[in-house]
Amino acid sequence: MIRVTVWNEFRHELTDEDVKAVYPEGIHEALASFLTADFLVNMATLDQPEHGLTEEVLNQTDVLLWWGHMAHDEVADEIVDRVHQRILEGMGLIVLHSGHFSKIFQKLMGTTCDLKWREDGLSAKVWNVNPSHPITQGVGEWIDLDQEEMYGEHFDVPAPDELIFITGYPNGEVFRGGMTYRRGNGKIFYFHPGHETFPTYYHPTIQQVIKNAVHWAAPLTERPTYGHFPIETNNKV
Repeated sequence: MIRVTVWNEFRHELTDEDVKAVYPEGIHEALASFLTADFLVNMATLDQPEHGLTEEVLNQTDVLLWWGHMAHDEVADEIVDRVHQRILEGMGLIVLHSGHFSKIFQKLMGTTCDLKWREDGLSAKVWNVNPSHPITQGVGEWIDLDQEEMYGEHFDVPAPDELIFITGYPNGEVFRGGMTYRRGNGKIFYFHPGHETFPTYYHPTIQQVIKNAVHWAAPLTERPTYGHFPIETNNKV
C-alpha cells in the first residue's frame, strides 16, 4: 500500500474564521479524508517537532503532499534539505496551490516560482491538456470550479517535463496549473487549485486528480545503484 504523508502549515485554520469555516479540522484533514480509502496516510504540520518530517517519517513516506502559504520562511532549511534528499532518492512530491512558494519547491525548481494572483472569488475552468496521462484518468476534458483564486502567467518555473492542466479565468488570464517534473529518482506534480477560503478539496474531480497523482508519483520498486561498480561475471560484455 502506498504510504502518503500530508503536510500542511495549519496556521490559517487556527487564526482565520473564513478558513476555519471551510476547513474546520485543517486542510490536511480534508486531504487525508479522501486519501485514506486508497492509501496509508500520515499527517504532519508546521508546528510539530521537526515540522512532523522526521527522518523516520520521511523514510516511511512514498509520496509527500505539501500545502503552505503564510509561513514558508518558518520551515527550517535542515528539514528542506532532508525532504530534498528523499525526493532525489525516489520519494514523490505533490505541491498544492500556494506551495509553489515553499522552500522545497523553489529548491527543486531553481527559480523564484513567482506568478500573478488575484483573490476575487470568480470561477475557473481547469482544462485537461494531457488526456492520456495517468494523472488525468477519469477527469474528463475539464474541471469547472465555482470559485478559485486567480493564478496567472508568467509562472517563473522551468519548462515542465509534462504539461497536464491549463486553467482559464473569466477575465482572460491563463495559468499552467498542472505540471510534472523529475528530480533525481523522484517525481513531482504541481497542482494549483486549493485556495484556503474555497471548498476546492471537497470537489470530487479535484480529489480524483490528487489520488491519481499519488499513484503516479509513488516510487518504483526498481532502484538504481551508484558509486563504485566492480566487474561481475554476468555483467561482462
